[in-house]
Amino acid sequence: MSIYFENRQKQKVDLRRLRASLKKILAELACSDADVSVIFVSDEEIRGLNRKYLARDRATNVISFSMREGEFFDVNPSLLGDIVISVDTALRDAEREGIPLEDEMTYLMIHGVLHLLGYDHERSGRDAAREMEGIQNDLFVRLKGYPLDR
Repeated sequence: MSIYFENRQKQKVDLRRLRASLKKILAELACSDADVSVIFVSDEEIRGLNRKYLARDRATNVISFSMREGEFFDVNPSLLGDIVISVDTALRDAEREGIPLEDEMTYLMIHGVLHLLGYDHERSGRDAAREMEGIQNDLFVRLKGYPLDR
């Protein structure tokens, strides 16, 4: 397993604790041998990525770039892909929900990893969206010990 973290924004984040959370997420999803990168960015940077790759000109909380799709997906089966998290948006969401920033970012990592594994809540229909939401909420409770009211 290889986990790569990069913090490209100004807010302090506890990379050690987030790395431990990501390891637990991957273990819970039977992906302990997976390679994943997580990049923490500002709203400005994620808006640019969202515009360039998804044609959405707005900031968002998390974007995932799966390496399990496309013509050469099987070149390195352990490589899941990249997760990009806007810390600005995560901070606003955490404050609105009344939870610690680290917990919000754990939730976003769960969401991002599920996308890397092929789950889709936008294009695959209502049943697939409910399934993904159920998995991420159950996993969050197992990791953090409390449910989110979303």
